[in-house]
Amino acid sequence: MSTAIAPDRLRRAVASSLAPVRPLLPPARRALLLAPLALATVVAVPALNFFRPDFAELGTLRAWGFSLVEALAGLAIVGLALRESIPGRALSRGAIAAAVAVGLALPLLIYVATASRFDIGVRPQARLYVAAVCFRTSVIAALPALLAAAVLVARALPLRPGVAGALYGLGCGVIADAGLRLFCEFTMPSHVVTAHGGAIVVVMVLGGVIASVGHRR
Repeated sequence: MSTAIAPDRLRRAVASSLAPVRPLLPPARRALLLAPLALATVVAVPALNFFRPDFAELGTLRAWGFSLVEALAGLAIVGLALRESIPGRALSRGAIAAAVAVGLALPLLIYVATASRFDIGVRPQARLYVAAVCFRTSVIAALPALLAAAVLVARALPLRPGVAGALYGLGCGVIADAGLRLFCEFTMPSHVVTAHGGAIVVVMVLGGVIASVGHRR
């Protein structure tokens, strides 16, 4: 008789603990929740520091237009991370590789398309300092969107948190770079690749670490 009563009590205990759960919005719509934050990031980086000296020469399209395109690409990559975080909707390896390739290549393509020359830099004694400033500025600028994306991804219970975290980290790094390019006027490839591209890679790794640690806890 006790064996018959125990399942009934268990069912009642489970039933009493059930509560309605708000369904998740589609990944694209959840990514759009970060759009105001992404726009604020793009504007805040140069506004809180200074606009690059050749900002007027770039023109509206090459300055704001290309930065908005880059920020939208970053949001799209965050949207892929939100899809990856939903059980049963994991991305294929090809899709993940393509997202990473686009996220790393797009800032470089915009840099090549907008630079009139590729030798603008500082004296050798100051190169490390300037690189550190750009690197730090970009990483700090990415943090608000990175934390917001981490909350959105964690709510969906990703089965591969490291992958989801790396994707939203990459997207947030690209968004921050869209603001950084309006602040930094240096075009030396060594500076752009290490300081600007390096910041994107670090934010991508940071996203993977945050998602993995949060998932374990």
